[in-house]
Amino acid sequence: MECLIQHYGLFVVMLMILAGALPSGFSQTTRRFQFNVEWKNVTRLCSTKPLLTVNGEYPGPTIAVHEGDNVEIKVTNHIADNTTIHWHGIRQLRTGWADGPAYITQCPIRGGKSYTYKFTVQYQRGTLWWHAHYAWQRASVYGAFIIHPRMPFPFSAPIQDEFPIIFGEWWNGDVDEVENEMMKYGGGPNSSDAYTINGLPGPFYPCSNKDTFIKTVERGKTYLLRIINAALNDELFFAVVNHTLTVVEIDAVYTKPFTATAIMVAPGQTTNVLLTANQVPDSSGTFLMAAWPYLTSIFPFDNSTTAGFLRYKNTVTENIKHLQKMPSTFEPNKYNLPKMEDTKFVTKFSDKLRSLASPQYPCTVPKTIDKRVVTVVSLNLQDCPANKTCKGYEGKRFFASMNNLSFVRPSMSILESYYNKLRNNEYSTDFPEKPLKPFDYTGVDTVSENMNTQFGTKILEVPYGTNLEIVLQGTSFLNVENHPIHIHGHNFFIVGRGFGNFNVAKDPAKYNLIDPPERNTVAVPTGGWAAIRFKADNPGVWFIHCHLEEHTSWGLASGLIVQNGPRASQCVLPPPKDLPSC
Repeated sequence: MECLIQHYGLFVVMLMILAGALPSGFSQTTRRFQFNVEWKNVTRLCSTKPLLTVNGEYPGPTIAVHEGDNVEIKVTNHIADNTTIHWHGIRQLRTGWADGPAYITQCPIRGGKSYTYKFTVQYQRGTLWWHAHYAWQRASVYGAFIIHPRMPFPFSAPIQDEFPIIFGEWWNGDVDEVENEMMKYGGGPNSSDAYTINGLPGPFYPCSNKDTFIKTVERGKTYLLRIINAALNDELFFAVVNHTLTVVEIDAVYTKPFTATAIMVAPGQTTNVLLTANQVPDSSGTFLMAAWPYLTSIFPFDNSTTAGFLRYKNTVTENIKHLQKMPSTFEPNKYNLPKMEDTKFVTKFSDKLRSLASPQYPCTVPKTIDKRVVTVVSLNLQDCPANKTCKGYEGKRFFASMNNLSFVRPSMSILESYYNKLRNNEYSTDFPEKPLKPFDYTGVDTVSENMNTQFGTKILEVPYGTNLEIVLQGTSFLNVENHPIHIHGHNFFIVGRGFGNFNVAKDPAKYNLIDPPERNTVAVPTGGWAAIRFKADNPGVWFIHCHLEEHTSWGLASGLIVQNGPRASQCVLPPPKDLPSC
């Protein structure tokens, strides 16, 4: 009731602002968009199939707004299946109803129904993205979300042009069937048939010369590349032949600029780089840009390369001599690409990422904490139920977990249950804050250990304003895989990383509390750990999950409830009238 009274008071204040009686720090601009989720026949790799799209586009349309804008996106579902859309990286301050993950903050949008996502883009600028957040629909339902800053960029290079580069995956078959088969029999999913740049596979794949991304540039000019990894299940390296990339932003947060011959982007992450067209092209007038996987998994993976071209304007010829197929002896160094297993490169690259930490863009990392949660992120191997067929390792089923709890989505959204104070056993707030049975997480003998997990909907609840540290500890169960963990509703600071087991007595002393990188998705090192800190100052219910879609399907997820604070500005807003029902 207190929050409702305060909401009314806030409503009166807003009326005064609109009447001109008070100065307003709020934007007066509302940007409106229409998203139609629909099937469209799309051809790639000589294969035509119905593909789930937004407005018939693959990738979907780019959302472009300005910092401070109000945003309204009406999503109409024209297919028989349910759907939702998540605005990845948008903090959704007090507007969790617009966050999008199915059964976490909303019930799905049913076939033939619409829902309008309404939120304000506050204190954020840069490159984010949006994607479906229901089943594996984000295999094709995704696009860029660009927030233009109110102030000039904090780097001096004049930018001639900017453009998104979105990595994705293409399956010739039905992606729903890939997921269904995986969940039915507990085996690993079929890998994709190609990676894509802006929906185009490029010349290393069959029938794909015409499906190649080409960007024309002028010699001597500098360009801003907005790079997004929308792939379902793979971290990716990216490079441009003979060109240097200057990293200036990650996950819509400015960084101290540094140069690199290549970058690694995990699923869910974005990276902005500057590229100066300062090379002399050959007779084709082009330079290859390419992406291929960073490999840390024993599961089958897409061992291939997507490519496009930078084409220099006013060169002798504009005819591109496409490579017809992957060379039999592919040399990654020729394309500036690290080797697939190059964890040393990934570690050095990650170490260079630092917050700008300037007076204009301060680094607000909590120096002290109120709570530390140690969470083991793991793959699991479940005993096969009686009279069932299981196709995982040794005839068992693959699952995944956080602190040995495999997440189960409830039948209605957790945010609704929490907001309406429903005691319906849909979820509980007793997520363990440390492993129940500590062990050698990264040195365990996977053959002899019991890798069974438990199942449930247990999440963490903290008071508003809690300075929270979460240590994400990887394991060597099945393999020492790199896990990109995404937290909804909050940015966080990566204060520490390392290999092996986190040591609470020694490792915090080595934390970077001066200029740690700020992100919304952290790539937990293969066979290691990452420590993140943030102030839990956004009331609501927020999903925490691995952004490898196969791992989320297997249960590598949990959630965070941030309680309402004492003031109106610290309370969840009431649900919109058109919120879908389960």
